[in-house]
Amino acid sequence: MKITRHPENPIVVPGEYEWRLATVFNPAVVKDNGKYYMIERTAGSLTPCKNFLGLLESEDGVHFKHVTDQPVVTPDMLGFPYGSVQDPRMVKIGDTFYMTIAVRPCAMNYYPTGTGIPERSIPTYPDGWGEEEGHWLTRSVLMSSRNLIDWEYVTTTTPLEINDRNNVLFPEKINGKYVLLRRPEEYIGEMFGTDQAAIWISYSDDLINWNAPVLLAKAENEWEGKKIGSSTPPIRTEHGWLLLYHGVDQNTVYRVGAMLLDLENPNKVLARTSNFIMEPETYYEKFGYQIPNVIFPTGCVLDEGILHIYYGVTDTAIALATVPLEDMLNHLLEQKV
Repeated sequence: MKITRHPENPIVVPGEYEWRLATVFNPAVVKDNGKYYMIERTAGSLTPCKNFLGLLESEDGVHFKHVTDQPVVTPDMLGFPYGSVQDPRMVKIGDTFYMTIAVRPCAMNYYPTGTGIPERSIPTYPDGWGEEEGHWLTRSVLMSSRNLIDWEYVTTTTPLEINDRNNVLFPEKINGKYVLLRRPEEYIGEMFGTDQAAIWISYSDDLINWNAPVLLAKAENEWEGKKIGSSTPPIRTEHGWLLLYHGVDQNTVYRVGAMLLDLENPNKVLARTSNFIMEPETYYEKFGYQIPNVIFPTGCVLDEGILHIYYGVTDTAIALATVPLEDMLNHLLEQKV
């Protein structure tokens, strides 16, 4: 299976506005009424690295321009004036857009090394911010919008006392219930059935109250030995729900795998790639402002039989890769569980 990187990569880069001067990465993308819409994660500075979410649009899915010169979601909107909003994933159910985001009440300082995970320090914030342990945990929030500009808080989808990110909502109800994928980082050890942070699945009747999650998939291969997590919202296909996920190895290299989940019972994994389908190859995937060797998909659009995979690179910019859906499914069906 051949995945093709777009020749104009990276297609979205930092700059233009103060709140996105340092980095742009890990976008949510949907196609609606003939246009592609992207929610980008941005930062105007790395010290502190306070993240915002901006809105862009495109006619062709490659050349994006901003809809507004201000971010559409800020941590301040959620009550965290020194916090960070991160890694959006977005679906449309009925006439409403839903977006899951990771939220950290206080933002860290990051100092890129160019060769590995950035060094970091804890800023000093006023009014007691940063003094509680929970201020440095990352939990997940669900938001909704009718127009992609005005976003409202729906619920906090994960417990406040643990790190739980990579929350991804399915684009439709299954058997009358909403379905959410999660990655609770503290759910490891014998009692949880996994030695590394893994993908869990949870259900809700109302989007507000979510039941206790069930382990869905855990690391199985060396390239995902440190942790795995859901990447892009699942896409319905005739063979099952197509889910792209990321795996991180012991050297903190981020790669991409894929799996198929049963259409009526997404707790059941039907097929899963034993080897990665993408890994850092190009310069922009290996070197950047922050973490080197990172491919991190957060948006995937199926358009005329082609999967458009939008992914963050080195926490610095946004890139695009494409592959025919048929090729992806054939590759997966050769690896049934």
